[in-house]
Amino acid sequence: MKKVIKIDGMGCEHCIKSVREALGAIEGLIIHEVKLGEATVDVADESILKKVAEKLDDAGYEVLE
Repeated sequence: MKKVIKIDGMGCEHCIKSVREALGAIEGLIIHEVKLGEATVDVADESILKKVAEKLDDAGYEVLE
């Protein structure tokens, strides 16, 4: 299922790389695009979205509802 995740705290290319690395560590998630303020991904199921929020929080970013 394709999801667009809105992300607060991204302001540069380094942020994009950090978010891509954080998301890349999540099994069951396929990254389509990461750009300032959002990431477009495919998730196997909704439970993965909790892991996404946790990984991004660990990296210093916040998932917006």
